[in-house]
Amino acid sequence: MFGNKKKGGRYENAIAVDDFDFLDQSHEVARLWVEDGAGATCLIQPEKLERPEMFGMLMVDCIRHGSRAYAQAHGISEADALEMIWAGVDVERKRNTTDLDTIQDYEKPD
Repeated sequence: MFGNKKKGGRYENAIAVDDFDFLDQSHEVARLWVEDGAGATCLIQPEKLERPEMFGMLMVDCIRHGSRAYAQAHGISEADALEMIWAGVDVERKRNTTDLDTIQDYEKPD
């Protein structure tokens, strides 16, 4: 997957979360992957979010955290980073830049 090699049971380019004990009571609901110069892959597990609106709220939280991460990593203000992220969201909402290709239909767990 994505030219990634598995190492120790996980993909070598995956974000390591094994040492985050604050996740012990959490449920993973999404993973986002990008390929250099190519598209993105989004893996979604919706069963832990009651309504689609909750996924939207989670995405806004993610965007806010993303603005802080970009600000710290690139030496820009959080406000500027947030503005640029929302600009990217607006571009994608107005005209999808990529088609959706479902790799696996969702199957509700037993």
